Amino acid sequence: MFRAMPELAEVEYFRRQWDAGIGYRILKVALHSSKRVFRGTNTRALREELVGARMLISEARGKRMLFRFSNENWLGLHLGMSGRMQTAVTDFRPQKHDHLVLYQRGRALVFTDARQFGRVQFHHGKDGPGWWENGVPEIVSEKFDRRFLDRFLNRHRKAPVKAVILMQSGFSGIGNWMGDEILWRARILPSKRAGRLNAGAHDQLFRATKFVARESLRIIGPDDSKLPRSWLIHERWRDVGKCPRHRTLLRRATIGGRTTAWCPTCQR
Repeated sequence: MFRAMPELAEVEYFRRQWDAGIGYRILKVALHSSKRVFRGTNTRALREELVGARMLISEARGKRMLFRFSNENWLGLHLGMSGRMQTAVTDFRPQKHDHLVLYQRGRALVFTDARQFGRVQFHHGKDGPGWWENGVPEIVSEKFDRRFLDRFLNRHRKAPVKAVILMQSGFSGIGNWMGDEILWRARILPSKRAGRLNAGAHDQLFRATKFVARESLRIIGPDDSKLPRSWLIHERWRDVGKCPRHRTLLRRATIGGRTTAWCPTCQR
């Protein structure tokens, strides 16, 4: 059930693919060191330090992932627009877009990114990498509360609400399809200025954001299962998509630089 750009739930799914390698050592590293995905990264150190290291744990924050290895090694991955991760057979041969492959006994962990808007980062040190900490609360955490949402919307009051909820500094991990899903459930017009939302709209937006993040993680995260047919996502990609509630034809426009779909009946 892959979409154009990996978002919160897809990132969780891909992270779990590599979790098959937890507890195993890296025997060999293959990478395309000159590619854009390695910008700012010491690929020589990445190759030398990871060989022999054992994968320990992984975690995801928004659209980013962090894999911790033994010997004080840390690997960060951002999937960008077209990044993908998979496990493959031990004799896997990297193709043009397979920019990083970690070989273990019994498997190969592969990072692929055709458009190269993603990123691979490496850190060696006792403490975690500075680039991992950004202070943005995860949506499913208690720190993402009404006070945080209210302050963030007020800070960007002149922007369309669709553009605001795509800002990773506030809505970590939310992308285009999740943004449309949230606003449809909250019954909020995507082009409406954030500063014009009343307290009731704030409450609807908060609850819809929590619901979409939690449920998409629960359903997509483990095995990329399909979301229920009652979700907007199944209609928003169609040329003649209709609102799942009452079959009104969806409308589309570019808002915040992204193609946006909404129901003219639900979202006024």
